[in-house]
Amino acid sequence: MSRTRTERLVNLVICLLSTRRFLTAAQIAATVPGYEHDATDPRDHEAFQRKFERDKAELRELGVPLETGTDSIFDQEPGYRIAAREYALPDILLAPDEAAAVGIAARLWQHAGLAAAASSGLAKLRAAGVEVDPQATLGVEPVVTVDPAFGPLTAAARQRRAVTFKYRVPEVDEPSTRRLEPWGVVCWRGRWYVVGHDKDRDATRCFRLSRIVGDVRAVGRTDAFAPPADADLISHVARSSGPIVRSGRATVTVRPGRAAGLRRLASETVPGPDGDRLTIAFGDVEWLASRIAGYGPDVRADGPPELREAVIQHLKELVARHDAQPAVTP
Repeated sequence: MSRTRTERLVNLVICLLSTRRFLTAAQIAATVPGYEHDATDPRDHEAFQRKFERDKAELRELGVPLETGTDSIFDQEPGYRIAAREYALPDILLAPDEAAAVGIAARLWQHAGLAAAASSGLAKLRAAGVEVDPQATLGVEPVVTVDPAFGPLTAAARQRRAVTFKYRVPEVDEPSTRRLEPWGVVCWRGRWYVVGHDKDRDATRCFRLSRIVGDVRAVGRTDAFAPPADADLISHVARSSGPIVRSGRATVTVRPGRAAGLRRLASETVPGPDGDRLTIAFGDVEWLASRIAGYGPDVRADGPPELREAVIQHLKELVARHDAQPAVTP
């Protein structure tokens, strides 16, 4: 959904919540920014009606209780309103640790390029009387890595707008141009993928964001396509990726009692003077390196060399992102 349409929907909700009367489409057009049009021009008026119908359907899909009716039997045209009692949020009670988790999630979303959604979610919680203390999570800083293509692709998927980009596959040196109607972006096995309709191949395809070269460019108009109602993006990526071939063997040293997630992956655990020595089968060195780096000083990658180098690179990127963030004053 575009920013302009989002603002229009918000204004429409505010307008319909602010009155007990049923407002006709003409009254809404005269009141809500974004619906301005010449009612005497048939084409302009028809465009308004299509826009208004789409917005009503969008609100109902979002669960907004949009009512249709009239204030008296003499009204010739139906009107619309939102009953505040049905739209009001129920009481939300969060324990301190739950409120801290919400704060962490919001900061995670912001790192992932979803700052608008994070701000909206926190605003709704605060409106319901839930105070999320930003200082409560200063000691736990989530780090989410997304590819540069993440933002443009998620925006295009919301706007239902086609995109074009250069894509490189491992067995081919030169990237090729792809034209895609993106349905959504999902994460699978630690990687981000976009799924949609490949316009050149006339088939459903998924693309790994890390293999997109250069900028993603939106083309054409908004609302140019509609994703299938039953589209399962994760399942499509899983089928396209195929089974994991775990041909690599990693040796990792873990401090006693730490890194339970890595321990569950280990095929062998041998106690040692510096900690427990784990043997882990892996298929994607970058995926395992990111997991190891997430445990910080509690885990050391001993081998193979490409795994050690990947962990070092992940840690360098974490330091660079941390240094790039503005300082927080308590």
